[in-house]
Amino acid sequence: MTCFGRALEVKVMTNWTHLWQDLTPESLAATVRRSSRSKSYGQLSAYELERLENIRQNQAFLSSINLFQVGSTCCHTKTHFYTLQTNHVTVKPSQIKILFLTCFPSSKSSPAKKPSGPLPMEAINMAEDYKLPPPLLELLSEVLLIYFYFAIKPFGCRYTSELKDMKITEEKVVKVVKDRIFSAAFHPCSSSLLMAAGDKWGKVGLWNLGGVWGDDGVLLFEPHTRPVGCMAFSTARPTQLLSLSYDGSLRCMDVEKAVFDDVYDIEDGLKTFAFMSHDCNTLVVGDWYGEVAIVDRRTPGNSHESLHTLDTKTLRCVSVHPLQMQYFAVAESRAVNIYDSRCLKKTKSKAVSLLQGHTLGVSSAYFSPCSGNRVLTSYVIVLLWSRAASFLCRSHRHDMQTGRWLSKLSAVWDPKQEDCFVVGSMMRPRRVQVFHESGRLLHSFMDSENLNTVLSVTAFHPTRNAVLGGNASGRLHVFAS
Repeated sequence: MTCFGRALEVKVMTNWTHLWQDLTPESLAATVRRSSRSKSYGQLSAYELERLENIRQNQAFLSSINLFQVGSTCCHTKTHFYTLQTNHVTVKPSQIKILFLTCFPSSKSSPAKKPSGPLPMEAINMAEDYKLPPPLLELLSEVLLIYFYFAIKPFGCRYTSELKDMKITEEKVVKVVKDRIFSAAFHPCSSSLLMAAGDKWGKVGLWNLGGVWGDDGVLLFEPHTRPVGCMAFSTARPTQLLSLSYDGSLRCMDVEKAVFDDVYDIEDGLKTFAFMSHDCNTLVVGDWYGEVAIVDRRTPGNSHESLHTLDTKTLRCVSVHPLQMQYFAVAESRAVNIYDSRCLKKTKSKAVSLLQGHTLGVSSAYFSPCSGNRVLTSYVIVLLWSRAASFLCRSHRHDMQTGRWLSKLSAVWDPKQEDCFVVGSMMRPRRVQVFHESGRLLHSFMDSENLNTVLSVTAFHPTRNAVLGGNASGRLHVFAS
């Protein structure tokens, strides 16, 4: 909805309040009586007679659609929220909106949640009898030997030169999902650039750059019904992609079985997850309400092993230490805390370390990819680099204020580097920026022809020289050498 649309909605709700006040049976009858009494002062004019006839017809129409009965029922409903006082009735603003939508239904309502249990991998952008292409399974099954001998590159001039060699072309910009991108990830295979993206209405798209299947190499699925806030490929089983949605479902896309398995499910409100074991079987899952669940995928069912309430009201991001995986960092409302999974309690679990220095809402926090000695945090204006020992290492100012129509900017590490990260930008011309932990700008990815939007969601490829960015219209942009 645009800003104009928002103003229009408020105006409609306000006018509806006055309309409701004026169009009760009592008020209409009183109007007729007042007009009838005016006969004692003389004959009614043609205008007044026409006005009375219009009032009579309006009252007959409103009675025919039972609007007065519906309004009476709503006004007598018990409520625990604030109310809007008028001269005749007390009407809750949400009730006013309900009445308006009753007469004029919305064109797009929130879809129902998908049923529990495995869902078939049916591409909604292809024919009903379409089968997953065999080359997709071969690509996902690629043996990741690179993980055994791949060494973290030291920062230097060569790294900066590699960033400058990464370019974008028209073929590297594709609409992968239908709506705003909330999360995206690279598959770790090195023979091709395979990406996944999740959007606002629960769709997950797979895009193989240069692929010959689907639409421009895109296969689109719909395993969720609300924003896909977090996703990650399993490094132990590369044919699996885990995706988490605000609708309360955490699913695993298994290309070998061609299904979306049910991993964890609550009524609603899941926000983030991270792997807590190298085999990717154990997960820590956080919801909007300050609770974290420990989930073991080997346990039958879609429930948790244990559920713990943190000493916070909001939870936005979790990140697991790469070496000591019992520790995980949590981005809370205005703080970043580190917890030990062995010391969690059912209620008000205490952190083992506090990262001080945040004064505004924190959107994300991530351990550095190799040693875990650094924590990269993002909040409204400033990016902080803090050590696990809880003292501030570096800070850097960066405009993070995206507004409500863009996904939040979030700085993420380059998994091939211990001390470099990428983040989107609100600057014009549009760009994606790479920084060293010292705060020094290493490179800005820009292209006047192929990059004209804010790329809120960014990620580096774990093995190749490539970086992606996702925008609010469902497009992925890829800079690669």
